[in-house]
Amino acid sequence: MNDGMTRRTWVKSSVTALAGLAIAKALPGEAAEKANSLPKVLMTREISPTSLVKIYEALGRPATGRVAVKISTGEPGGHNFLQPGLIKDLVQKVQGTIVECNTAYKGRRATSKDHWQAIKEHGFLDIAKVDIMDEEGEFRLPVKDKKHIHYNLVGTHLKNYDFMINLAHFKGHAMGGFGGVLKNQSIGVASAHGKAYIHSAGKTEDTVEMWKHVGDQVGFLESMAASAQSVADYFGDKIVYINVMNKMSIDCDCDSHPHDPEMKDIGILASVDPVALDQACLDLVYAVEPTEGNNNKPLIDRIESRQGKHTVDYAAQIGLGSQKYQLVELKA
Repeated sequence: MNDGMTRRTWVKSSVTALAGLAIAKALPGEAAEKANSLPKVLMTREISPTSLVKIYEALGRPATGRVAVKISTGEPGGHNFLQPGLIKDLVQKVQGTIVECNTAYKGRRATSKDHWQAIKEHGFLDIAKVDIMDEEGEFRLPVKDKKHIHYNLVGTHLKNYDFMINLAHFKGHAMGGFGGVLKNQSIGVASAHGKAYIHSAGKTEDTVEMWKHVGDQVGFLESMAASAQSVADYFGDKIVYINVMNKMSIDCDCDSHPHDPEMKDIGILASVDPVALDQACLDLVYAVEPTEGNNNKPLIDRIESRQGKHTVDYAAQIGLGSQKYQLVELKA
């Protein structure tokens, strides 16, 4: 399928998704019931501390027990990561701990010592407790899909939490094409060695050796889906998913010199289905009509050049969630 056909298909699906709620109401009987049975993806166009709390509450799955709020603390030099001022009210409302893991690449978050300094510089210690989950070791989570990886390596501190709020910044990514809740739950929750294992599609846990095996792009994307599923299985119904669609650079928050965003902010989306959520965000990106100052082409090019959509396709294939959904916009 050529690029033109691919993009027309995406735009068509995006328009359908945006109209989903209205269509469901208009359909008679069985068809309406079927539409309403799809997983709901909630959306607010306002990006603020208040709207972030509001959309979390609207999910109807309140955080209980010891709550982990998984974000990216952002590579120093970058500036697009979710800011403490935006997430503070939500984190404090649930009495949560911000959780992260060390990176597999050389940078200022590769060691716990440097990572703690980055966390402090970025202001996260000013709003909540923070935990580098692999600071004291790692353990294996079982995976259902063993096509590439046979386990998922995560930090030992994951055991300290009863509930997770997967709070992701939706944007592009140099290796995965894009990053949303699936990436935040796979690469993001994995220990440094676990990241190497996923990036190499199960060939090594060594953070140096992994670079010899990054050519298997499909294997990498499918390994992300499998590892994300292992975390979902670990928490069961004690997890919710939120994507903040702002500052959508083609580059990840792990980049110390990210490209400036060329798209306007879209909003905040949330669901209890991670596949539906990432799919909805992709649909919204593709549905943008390019105008001056709001160009979706660079981000779409980044996604397609890395086959990024395959992560979502494969996650649905292995049963992590649904690519069909009902988009529900919250009233102001």
